[in-house]
Amino acid sequence: MKRGKKYQEQYKKVDRTKLYTLEEAVKLAKETSYSKFDGTLEVSTQVNYKSLQNVRGTISLPYGTGKKVRVLVFCKGEKQNEAKNAGADYVGDVDLIEKVAAGWTDFDACVATPDMMKDVGKLGPVLGRKGLMPKPKAGTVTMDVAKAVTELKSGRVEYRPDKGGVIHLGVGKLSFDNTKLLENVKAVISTLLKDKPSDAKGEYLRNLSLSATMGIGVKVDLKELINHLN
Repeated sequence: MKRGKKYQEQYKKVDRTKLYTLEEAVKLAKETSYSKFDGTLEVSTQVNYKSLQNVRGTISLPYGTGKKVRVLVFCKGEKQNEAKNAGADYVGDVDLIEKVAAGWTDFDACVATPDMMKDVGKLGPVLGRKGLMPKPKAGTVTMDVAKAVTELKSGRVEYRPDKGGVIHLGVGKLSFDNTKLLENVKAVISTLLKDKPSDAKGEYLRNLSLSATMGIGVKVDLKELINHLN
């Protein structure tokens, strides 16, 4: 695959045989971005576990993702006021379910109270395809809609590995200062290790790399980082 001139210029700045400290990797990932827009710092790490379908959860990023998160809440009665007061962008019950069923998905996260799930569950073909279906494990099926909305708005992200066991996450805009990006990456690794299944053997996380949306992958010394976190 032939790469463009900008990519090739930035590629030369990264030693592909080296494992960088997290501080070095964040700095280098930002420096090797070749996009004209404010890209995202992306984290990739591979999970060493046999039952990948059981590896999923949420991570609260201390400094958020830098993206405006549009939250929709399916609920009734007084819960609608709670959701609106917490900053939800769209709140409703039957009317909103019908709108989504017709194909409308102009939102980034979805919350529902348990009593709504019988009807919300029918939206599987629409919400499931986009990864928006509320789930108890993700904290998005709850009676505490205010807490869920607040966390989603402030930078809570959901994680799950792909078929190869790799977890990809955006952890903040490149315009963030390095300290904020460092803390967000640390929060990701700390949470993944905390959520490690009890029957996982050996090294749970195999590697870690950082890159800009349009940039060069920088390998991080994961063992050094984990020792530092401990």
